[in-house]
Amino acid sequence: MTPQSDEDEVWRQIVASFNDTAERDSADQPWPDSENVPAEPTRRVVKPPEEPSAGPHGPDEPEDATDQRDEGDDDEEAEHFVPPPPPPLPKLDLPTKLAWAALFGGPAYLLVAVMADWHMEGWALFTAVAAFIGGFVALVVRMGDSPPNDSGWDDGARL
Repeated sequence: MTPQSDEDEVWRQIVASFNDTAERDSADQPWPDSENVPAEPTRRVVKPPEEPSAGPHGPDEPEDATDQRDEGDDDEEAEHFVPPPPPPLPKLDLPTKLAWAALFGGPAYLLVAVMADWHMEGWALFTAVAAFIGGFVALVVRMGDSPPNDSGWDDGARL
């Protein structure tokens, strides 16, 4: 037989047995036993942290003695992270302040005018839209591509 006829015969066998059900026994599985799923899921046991043998009250003090302080508060304070106060916001120059005012002021005027049902002249509508576009363009142009002046020689991450 030629290799082509062997291949055709294999395909015929595959097509003929396409709808057949598997009659394999579970012991004849083609994977190792370590891959089998157990019938009952394994349970994880978490041990509580070990306490010192002297106890929280000291070696010569009985364990049932009352403690004046609340131990839960100390644990929370010890594990609670309080971030440092944020640095102050940078001071903005006048052109940047005007650009932000135009960016938000134009749409805000249009929103108030629509909500109050004001009659808007053509020049007022044009000015509001132009202020929005101009403020956006001014902020993008002032953004710049260079790193900040105080960044130093290394712009990497700080831990």
